[in-house]
Amino acid sequence: MENSKTAIGSSRSVKLDEHESVRSHVQQQICDEVARLEQRIEALRLTGAPHAAIMISTYQRMIGRKKGFLQNWDM
Repeated sequence: MENSKTAIGSSRSVKLDEHESVRSHVQQQICDEVARLEQRIEALRLTGAPHAAIMISTYQRMIGRKKGFLQNWDM
């Protein structure tokens, strides 16, 4: 039986007791979230929804914060 802990519900194995494994996993998750937010922004620009500008602005702030987190942690 293996002693290392892994993240539950993860699509890939993350060894929680190994710093680089966790760091890599967090970086990938955040990059995926940023990509999804950028896709939502593009979709909103194409649809012309009533409150699209507010939603786009919110998504852009979220992207900025996520990218700032990556930069602060040298990811």
